[in-house]
Amino acid sequence: MKKLLVILFATLLAGPLQAAPLLVAAASDLAYCIDELAAAFRKEVPEAEVKVSTGASGNFFAQIRHGAPFHVLLSADMTYPTQLAKLGAADAATLRPYAIGRIVLWTLDPRFDVAQGLSVLRDPRVARVAIGNPDTAPYGRAARAALERDKLWDAVQPRLVIGENIAQAAQFVQTGNAQLGIVSLATVRSPKMAGVGRYHLISDAGLAPIEQGAIVTRAGSGQPLAARFVRFLGSPAARAILERNGFGLPPAND
Repeated sequence: MKKLLVILFATLLAGPLQAAPLLVAAASDLAYCIDELAAAFRKEVPEAEVKVSTGASGNFFAQIRHGAPFHVLLSADMTYPTQLAKLGAADAATLRPYAIGRIVLWTLDPRFDVAQGLSVLRDPRVARVAIGNPDTAPYGRAARAALERDKLWDAVQPRLVIGENIAQAAQFVQTGNAQLGIVSLATVRSPKMAGVGRYHLISDAGLAPIEQGAIVTRAGSGQPLAARFVRFLGSPAARAILERNGFGLPPAND
């Protein structure tokens, strides 16, 4: 017993225990800036260890709903985090918009003039068009909505190459598995992709805004850094990173 007390006392003298990692599930459109966001957060909270997974928001929704131990969800829409809150799998009080997404038509193929907008997809030489999965990826839903608005969905649907998420849709264009893709502005504006191919910003007239939402999950309620990270996304430092990477910003509300 005496030996155990000595060990415990020595542990206390050695300093606080290493904090558990903050587990963040981030939408794929954040792939090119999430590490920069995490680094900026660590400047404010030096003891923080942030572990990030990127993927389709709908897939993360299903995983968190069924008990996946992510502490924070950064969704590419507000619907999935709102639904998690209604299901009791996340804290509604922590829900906040952190970015506004935009979609672009993007190509590496010099034969196609994307300045024509979506109408270029009527070109019979266009054999494959990449989008994210409309069932699970908010940017895929936005792509479908834009095609339906412009009366192109039926004509383009047989030629679609569906990515699990927006990052995979962009990869299809990069690798030549699709001649054009409807991807996020954040993808083509990221430092890694800047200057690669040509893109045209798709008008958002008549389309619902791609408002992206962050929320602390039920698992994150016991991780003090979770709510702090969500609040950090509204900070000037985080907003500057997001804006530099092609995102629009919701009104500041800290």
